[in-house]
Order: sequence, then C-alpha cells, then structure tokens
Amino acid sequence: MDYDVTEAQYVGAHVIWLQFKDGTSGAVDLSGELEGPVFEPLRDPAFFRQFRIDADFETLTWPNGADFAPEFLHDSVRVAA
Repeated sequence: MDYDVTEAQYVGAHVIWLQFKDGTSGAVDLSGELEGPVFEPLRDPAFFRQFRIDADFETLTWPNGADFAPEFLHDSVRVAA
C-alpha cells in the first residue's frame, strides 16, 4: 500500500514528521487524537516519543499497543512546501 509509513522522526510535543511509500512527507500533529484509554498514555511526551514503525502494518505503534491507521496519518499530514 502506498500509504505505508517508511520513516518517522519526532518533532516536538505531539508532532511527528512522516515519510510515506508514495513519496508524501510532512508533519502530523496528533495532540487532538489522544482520547480514550489506549491513547491517554501518549499525552505524556516522554511516552509519546517511544513510537516505532511496525514492520508488519507499516504504521506508527507504541509500547502499549496504540496505533494509527496509515491512511489516517497520510490524510492528516501537513505537507511542507
């Protein structure tokens, strides 16, 4: 799938810069998406920074099992001009 996350870098607060398989890249601010039991731990910036790219699903995941669909991340990215 072209929406697969290929690279991710922490920017600050709850913002991550992402590169996708289709060549799209830019920052996504996830601060407005951290509601509900699985996402609440991500409000802590130290925990938020513990993301990784899951090799099977090719999207961001966290140690507690939280993740975001790659399509959602792709649609939410602010493309840098």
